[in-house]
Amino acid sequence: MSFFTQFSDIATMGAALRAGKTSARELTQDALNAIAQSQLNAFIQVDADLSLAQADHADALLQSGKATPLTGIPIAHKDVIVTQHWRTTAASKMLANYVSPFDATLVTQLQQAGAVSLGKLNCDEFAMGSDSTSSYFGPTKNPWNLSRTPGGSSGGSAAAVAAGLIMAATGSDTGGSIRQPAAHCGITGIKPTYGTVSRYGVIAYASSMDQAGPLARSAKDALALLEVMSGFDTNDPTSLEQCGKQKNTGVRVRDQFTAHSDQFDAHGDQPLKGLRIGVPTEFFTRLSDADSIAAIESALALYESLGATRVEVSLPRTQQAVPAYYVITPAEASSNLSRFDGVRFGHRSDTYHDLQSMISNSRTEAFGPEVVRRILTGTYVLCEGYYDAYYLQAQRVRRLIANDFQSAFEQCDVIMGPVTTKPAQSLDHQDADPTADWREDVFTLCANLAGLPAMSHPCGFTAQHLPIGLQLIGNYFNEGQLLAIADRFQQHSDWHQRIAGTK
Repeated sequence: MSFFTQFSDIATMGAALRAGKTSARELTQDALNAIAQSQLNAFIQVDADLSLAQADHADALLQSGKATPLTGIPIAHKDVIVTQHWRTTAASKMLANYVSPFDATLVTQLQQAGAVSLGKLNCDEFAMGSDSTSSYFGPTKNPWNLSRTPGGSSGGSAAAVAAGLIMAATGSDTGGSIRQPAAHCGITGIKPTYGTVSRYGVIAYASSMDQAGPLARSAKDALALLEVMSGFDTNDPTSLEQCGKQKNTGVRVRDQFTAHSDQFDAHGDQPLKGLRIGVPTEFFTRLSDADSIAAIESALALYESLGATRVEVSLPRTQQAVPAYYVITPAEASSNLSRFDGVRFGHRSDTYHDLQSMISNSRTEAFGPEVVRRILTGTYVLCEGYYDAYYLQAQRVRRLIANDFQSAFEQCDVIMGPVTTKPAQSLDHQDADPTADWREDVFTLCANLAGLPAMSHPCGFTAQHLPIGLQLIGNYFNEGQLLAIADRFQQHSDWHQRIAGTK
């Protein structure tokens, strides 16, 4: 379980580093040893020399007094986020040996803050999936139960944090790929407002919904990463300049968190007095798992005991989010993944007789079945004669879903509900309908379609000791508020302090 037995959070570890009670090299070596012994298959690539070199640099910063709160903190990156020195495979045979000539913006930001990368984390191929079983490098296992999925697509990120292999990780969320694995692994993960974190260097799945974010044990740890990762980036045409102070949304996130925390402190033993929690009726009509219902109701009751008021709201197009999402994202994936043709980089087939057969054979050999399924779906809905009927109609539904949220936020300050319809499934679960897993994303898709910030924090366990998460959805650019609310919950509960074993 590595250093989690010694350090409960990033702040405690950072204080120990700055006081000279431990070193970045010691922590990094400890983490590397734990990763080598792990049974989770959470990492695709580890390079001890690279990590220890970063640790030595962090120790030099600590000794010079130039350390930041993240200096020396062991983290790792989801393998759809490009890095110069580690391979970036997107968990696909297509990119099995690819090394990027540049770092993603968020990698540079975290490295400049002194965080130490332990390597690249396993995920669903090209971030398409919700159980981390579609990786070319094999499935990732849930540290709470090795026969269960950790969720996806950021399953390696969530599993590594939950098992104590690293303190925090980066992930990406196109339809719930941060929140769902965070829920299944009993940790905290947040998808910020679309455009808050640069997508430059994040391999594109669906460009209008992809958003990177952190996974960590607690809301405060997630904040520590998010304020560094946030900020306007000229390299990303979807990066939002107007949402930050001096083009730095990290400042806004930290200031917003502090302002809300100070406000909560002023209310004494009713810190959340005046907070209106919207509970969508549509979310609970699809939730049938008794343990999940009990855990979520208990969490909402705790929020109410802290002074919050529960308000019933409606998101009437929740069910329509599934078909809308699975029209729009495959269409964008079909376009984005057309660049992987074996001509310039990536896998090239050894068997072909002309350019067309080379491209066809290369893509057939290198893409897994889930990626192929989504490319074919996307290509179909973009075909002449179907574009208006499917793609444009789905975009209209997307706008209506965004409007539904704005109507709901007129009645409440934050929306809460389930993250998933059921706890983590078995790794070998099989569905007669290959799109059955798509429908399981019903609670998380809406936030991506609307571009809203959303997060998951742990709120309980099933009778089989599998974690359950609570989803919080906020209005645009309210990441700091969401994290402050979750932090107040975590000050009065200990779900986030539970550490998964690997038995």
